[in-house]
Amino acid sequence: MCSNLVMRWSDLAASAPTACAPAVSAPSDRAAPAAPPLPLALPDSTVRRFDTPAFRGMTYYEIRAKSIINRVPGSSRVPFAWTVNPYRGCSHACTYCLAGDTPVLMADGSTRPLAQLHIGDTVMGTVGAGAHRRYVATTVHDHWSTRRPAYRVTLADGTRIVAGAEHRFLTRRGWRRVRPADSAHPALAVGDVMHGVGRFADPPKDSPDYRAGFICGLIRGDATGSGTVREHDEAWRRADTYVQDLPMHEALRWPDSPAHGWYCGFLAGAFGSTGEVDRLAVTFTTADGTFRHRIIDALTRLGMPSRVRTSAPAVVETPRDLWVALRFRHLTGVADAALDASGVGVRSDMQLSVVGIEPLGLTLPLWDITTGTGDFIADGVVSHNCFARNTHTYLDLDAGHDFDTKVVVKVNAGELVRRELAAPRWSGAPIAMGTNVDVYQRAEGRYGLMPEILRALRDFANPFSILTKGTLILRDLALLQEAASVTSVGLSFSVGFIDERMWRSVEPGTPSPQRRLDAVRSLTEAGMPVSVLMAPVLPGLTDDDGSIEATVAAIAAAGATSVTPLALHLRPGAREWYASWLTRNHPELAPRYRELYGRGSYLPRAYQDDLAARVRLAARRHGLHRSTPQAARRVPADGGPTARVADVPPRSHPSSPHEQLRLL
Repeated sequence: MCSNLVMRWSDLAASAPTACAPAVSAPSDRAAPAAPPLPLALPDSTVRRFDTPAFRGMTYYEIRAKSIINRVPGSSRVPFAWTVNPYRGCSHACTYCLAGDTPVLMADGSTRPLAQLHIGDTVMGTVGAGAHRRYVATTVHDHWSTRRPAYRVTLADGTRIVAGAEHRFLTRRGWRRVRPADSAHPALAVGDVMHGVGRFADPPKDSPDYRAGFICGLIRGDATGSGTVREHDEAWRRADTYVQDLPMHEALRWPDSPAHGWYCGFLAGAFGSTGEVDRLAVTFTTADGTFRHRIIDALTRLGMPSRVRTSAPAVVETPRDLWVALRFRHLTGVADAALDASGVGVRSDMQLSVVGIEPLGLTLPLWDITTGTGDFIADGVVSHNCFARNTHTYLDLDAGHDFDTKVVVKVNAGELVRRELAAPRWSGAPIAMGTNVDVYQRAEGRYGLMPEILRALRDFANPFSILTKGTLILRDLALLQEAASVTSVGLSFSVGFIDERMWRSVEPGTPSPQRRLDAVRSLTEAGMPVSVLMAPVLPGLTDDDGSIEATVAAIAAAGATSVTPLALHLRPGAREWYASWLTRNHPELAPRYRELYGRGSYLPRAYQDDLAARVRLAARRHGLHRSTPQAARRVPADGGPTARVADVPPRSHPSSPHEQLRLL
């Protein structure tokens, strides 16, 4: 492992900068030489962090690469042979973090501080679409910490959650970030109503009042004769320790003014002798009227409704409500009341409305997890987490957090492109850019590598193409025009659909479809023809006639020269994460996807032909030429711009639906 790691990085990184080609200098917010432990402890590489809002929490590893024009593996199905990728990792990705003491709902109904979770733990998550979700158990796949400026979010029920600026909560208006750096991302606002079960109750203190109430409830309940004696249960083992410090006659008396702790202990003891669980409902069976009324009074005092079910003997039961079920478990400390919340609907309540969002003015340790459902329940509200991604694993970087926060920057990319284009062995073949990560991601605004790359391609009249979702490309319009005057330049934007809700669900870290179309319009008005890759088209989600018609119409209105549809394809790695996203958000489509994809990565030819025909008809209706998939995937040798599909070489494939869709 270690030798392979060193080999991979030594292949990527060159030796020290030369006198004629010093290292590219970015603003020196915080910079230091890269140091052990690996990865990225390479000679003369620099680790840099910036304090501006859009880059907080990001680490940039500035290296001087050995080469930059890379051949696509022959096994790849893409029709281009050469690529340039100045970045590894993507600063479009977001990190979602909470304070370490934030209680997280476990699948068994207990809670645990976020910082104390472990990989493999089973927590409660949700599945479904938008606000129509239900609770399910899910597994923690990853767990990490970072330091970020902290914000306090206060809810009407008194809940106070400390979170990072980019953390997302589910509200009635969809997912909202606390304080997003990108204005295109929806922000949490005072008045937003969150979804969840509400604030978790504090666990009981092991006080004399609690112990007295516990023994009273356990012994008196058992004395009614209708309870089930469970001598080996945890309740009786606890009682054995409690009575050592508490006289029995004192414990069994009814107090005149019971304290809060006494009520909590009493219900725990009563459950130990007469209680059962009926899914979410907690029931107490007793023939003793006085004891029954004491149970009802204790439930009422602790804020839990109940009713008496007439039977012989009578039964006191709480509602089949998740909030009540959790409140009972948390307040009483009962550990053996099994919770079965799977399938329960997720609700919102005005008590979960946001009443305050304030910066703490502190940089604090914050924690996050990756779960199978992509979310978890933090202090009673549905909270988004981060997907793990595999694009960094070839370099032995972490598949989740590292992809989001560690970006490799080939600071000598422009110099390398110029040198390699000048090499006698270079044939002048077309070069595709944007084939791994977006060359116009946020980091490009800081490092500005693309202008020098474009100048080199212009000076050598080498044909190239760019596929992007980044509107930063408009910065380089003049250079693109100059290059187009001497060689073939293909510009493409990917716009798979224009539905804003779908975009927020599957492409949350990218510019909105409307912003991309506005960029297409700006480029075409400047005389730079732009094609649009209508990708990815998602079966069952964006492949209906209405979505196709609306998307093609918007593309035509933006002035695109052509539109080429591309249905979603799922490589190994991406397949698993997309399946996780699909079953969480659209479980009803899972059987159809299994049928369509089988064990392969591509949709059946019949499906692709039908999609192409419907897009072709829509394009004709809107006066928009539809290029062939083959033409859309390469820069023509005889000049003229065209689109092309982004693909990712093996070992650099995107691993989540968000990442795969981001690259198309």
